[in-house]
Amino acid sequence: MALLELETAARLAPDIPSVVASLGYANSVAGRRTDARKILEKLATLRPKTYVPATDLAAISVSLGEKDEAFRWLEEAFQERAVSLTWVKSWPPFGPIRDDPRFAELLHRIGLD
Repeated sequence: MALLELETAARLAPDIPSVVASLGYANSVAGRRTDARKILEKLATLRPKTYVPATDLAAISVSLGEKDEAFRWLEEAFQERAVSLTWVKSWPPFGPIRDDPRFAELLHRIGLD
């Protein structure tokens, strides 16, 4: 049901990257990895043209099990001073990488340790 709602939201708001990213994350969690990957790639190609939070791309990457890619996106978020990093410590999509030393180091640099 939630996936259908996110599909509708993304169809109605295709120009709002975080809405589209939420669909990408949900697709991955639902096992629709190919759809999630397509959304991830689409959002990555939009970045030079419009603001797409790197944290959104990191969340999709985590859900796909691509930790190194997720940390690459989190580093970009840090470099661009993304406001969404302020809740990365408690944001559920990042649960699978919280035990990674790179996550602790990121939290330290943000000032959330």
